Amino acid sequence: MIRTIRAGCLLLTLLACPPPALAWDSSRPEVGSFISELAAEGFERGWLEATLAGGRTQQRILEAMRRPAEKTKPWHEYRAIFLTPERIAAGAEFRRQHADTLARVASDSGVPAEIIAAIIGVETFYGQRTGRFRVLDALGTLAFDYPPRAGFFRRELREFFLLAREEDLAVGDVLGSYAGAMGAPQFIPSSYRAYAVDGDGDGRRDLFGSWDDIIASVANYFVAHRWEPDAPVFAPAQPLPGATPPTSDNRLSLRDTVGSLRERGIATAGDPPAELRAALFELQGAEQPEYWVGFHNAYVITRYNRSVMYALAVYQLAEALAAEPAGPLAAQAGS
Repeated sequence: MIRTIRAGCLLLTLLACPPPALAWDSSRPEVGSFISELAAEGFERGWLEATLAGGRTQQRILEAMRRPAEKTKPWHEYRAIFLTPERIAAGAEFRRQHADTLARVASDSGVPAEIIAAIIGVETFYGQRTGRFRVLDALGTLAFDYPPRAGFFRRELREFFLLAREEDLAVGDVLGSYAGAMGAPQFIPSSYRAYAVDGDGDGRRDLFGSWDDIIASVANYFVAHRWEPDAPVFAPAQPLPGATPPTSDNRLSLRDTVGSLRERGIATAGDPPAELRAALFELQGAEQPEYWVGFHNAYVITRYNRSVMYALAVYQLAEALAAEPAGPLAAQAGS
């Protein structure tokens, strides 16, 4: 009996410990084929083998992938993470510090300054929390040892090597999120390569140290995804008197119009045009459901992070920042 108990305790101890980190050597077929793929892109095979051999699968990354806040928290708890006095105050200060750049980029792009600032505020608390994982470890872990999305992250790992070559980054030194997002705006490698721009004219696209580049790149991301200047983002909604509110599956598609939602018993605040394409979202408030109608620009925000709660948090933080005094930006168009 004692021997059985000891064996059981040993088993529980082993289960409580994370599995050892796995190396990525070329003897693993998926690693070897990846090395061959990059070698065909002009990378030196020996350097690739040594670089990947220095990476490790991180159990913490796998655990984080299984419990993102967007999927584990109700809206009222998720909102409370980002709509804090501290974050709003930091955002107002960020707008004051970068007033000229934000004003210029907002004027050129049509993306409101407060939306740009809110993205950076939600993503990294204005550059204060950019991630502590090596991007090599994050992307390699998910490319080689996370089967549900291995194909996607293998492509991002390839993009990271290409980006590092283009922007002269040290592959083993770049830090980011558990999903391999980098810099103050948290661009994944493919987005960095596709949408980052040189905002300060120094010939580089630096999302780690140049606020001109960071601000211009966030705006360019939205422009590339067809942001509509001076158009609405979200509006509060409520069931019409006597109507049974329709259920919403919170799908990220504009399958309705303001008019068709009204026919289904939903009134949209602000009386937007009936023909405006829209989507109804039902979110869990602290005491009762909240109804929101999202428009095209809300959908654009979800191209950054495919979550209704994320987009609404960005919008509400932007609204809070627009209400804060910010010097020359006080006259900027709202979101």
